[in-house]
Amino acid sequence: MRAMQLTSLGQPLELRNIDVPTPAAGEVLLRIHTCGLNFGDILIVKGTYQEKPPLPATVGMEMCGTVEAVGEGVNHLAVGQRVAAYSGFGGLAEYAALPANICVPIPDEMSAKDAAAFLIAYGTSHVGLDYKAGLKPGERLLVLGASGGVGLTAIELGKLMGAEVIAVARGAAKLEVAKAAGADHVLDSDTSDLRTDVKALGGADVVYDPVGGDLFNAALRACNPEARLLPLGFASGTVPQIPANILLVKNLTVIGYYWGGYMRVNPKVLTDSFEVLFGWYAEGKLKPQVSHVLPLEQANEGLELLRSRKATGKVVIETGV
Repeated sequence: MRAMQLTSLGQPLELRNIDVPTPAAGEVLLRIHTCGLNFGDILIVKGTYQEKPPLPATVGMEMCGTVEAVGEGVNHLAVGQRVAAYSGFGGLAEYAALPANICVPIPDEMSAKDAAAFLIAYGTSHVGLDYKAGLKPGERLLVLGASGGVGLTAIELGKLMGAEVIAVARGAAKLEVAKAAGADHVLDSDTSDLRTDVKALGGADVVYDPVGGDLFNAALRACNPEARLLPLGFASGTVPQIPANILLVKNLTVIGYYWGGYMRVNPKVLTDSFEVLFGWYAEGKLKPQVSHVLPLEQANEGLELLRSRKATGKVVIETGV
């Protein structure tokens, strides 16, 4: 089978021919149709992600495919069933052997493209806003990096949960994408005085931040008393250093949050979230935003779209099988 593999840290992925894996006990063999790219894939290539696979490694955190074979002890999935999976690795290939308990059956009406764009982006935002931050109807949600994959889902879900949403993105085109996703207010990160402008809109009750750096610092100072802040990534390249005195004065809460970690520590948080999200999708309340669909051999180009912030929404790779 073909696979896009990382053979040396910091170097482009290589298209290689490798053996099709055999599913062990508790696993399924998945024929992969699509793989959603994520900023975490870029960090894996650089060697700076919190999990580091031995090389050579097949990159690709989330995927959609059809079950080709089941290993011993797998009773809840069947050959021919369509599933999505968050595995952390292995998605940029034509086949993968995956633990059956991380494969989620998808609704019949969900396309392979939507499924590959769904789990991480919507799962991250839903667990973050609902389970972690406890976003309530009528609160004001500030979304940084609002035109990216998780940012757009945070806008959508924030509106579904009854919040007033302020979206922050760079440039008029990206702000239009955020508006189309349902944002009540949009601010250009290049020209806005974020602290002043957010406070003029009433201040933030919840901050959803995949960017970090100066934007986090400005958002922190635009928070209302008892606001909750979710730093879930640092696309700016700068990890904020949080002044505790500001937290104390305003009774703010900064919430540590790594969505993928729940697969190990409390997977029910994820499965409960997926049940809600798939229900909303089936009702037509959610529509994944996919800006680019590329073939397997162009996975490096797809990663560059994320790295250069030229994607609005998700980048999806099709394997061609």
